[in-house]
Amino acid sequence: MNQNDYDKNFETDDSKSKKLKAAFEQVSDIRKFEIELYWKRATYFWALITVAFAGYFSILASEHMPNKFFLSLIVSCVGFVFTFAWFLSSRGSKYWQENWENHLDLLENKVTGPLYKTLLERPEHSNFVEKYVTGPMSVSVSKINQWVSVFVVFSWLSLAAFSGYKSISPLAISTEQWLSLSAHAAVILVALLSCLLMFGFGKTHKEKHSPRAVERETKIG
Repeated sequence: MNQNDYDKNFETDDSKSKKLKAAFEQVSDIRKFEIELYWKRATYFWALITVAFAGYFSILASEHMPNKFFLSLIVSCVGFVFTFAWFLSSRGSKYWQENWENHLDLLENKVTGPLYKTLLERPEHSNFVEKYVTGPMSVSVSKINQWVSVFVVFSWLSLAAFSGYKSISPLAISTEQWLSLSAHAAVILVALLSCLLMFGFGKTHKEKHSPRAVERETKIG
């Protein structure tokens, strides 16, 4: 679809002006809804990650818990999976947000004029502090949020490496330690496999949709 094909779907003559305005209003509402969902999802994952962090350090702080380093490894892998899911969810939310923002850019010229995509910026900053500390800055809040998720992912990897190292002696390995090593490897592999499955099979389906229509008949017998 090129620009002309897109414009034909939203003609601005008298017979279709209502259609254009309705499309513009719906796009505006959906964009706001996507932004709201973005932060709700972030709050949801932050709650899970906070619980995982609390559980991890509570286990390490316990003096009499058996296999506490192995248990902390499990919790760190759970936190890693939650954080990776948050990272992918943020990218998915950003994808749909940009989709509706692009629609808004294309439609607004014929409804309100180029209001949304026209930026009014300061010509210059008056001093160093205002330029780098207190003044406005063109920063994507959602991208900052995604970088935070990347940092937390590496934090969980570091904690998992620490717990794995502390729970298995690097010296001579007995039969019991081999079993423990296998359990550790299984936990890590399951966590990595879960992330690979989310990344590989969690993408939006863009192929042709051919749903089966079934009409339910209702009547008083």
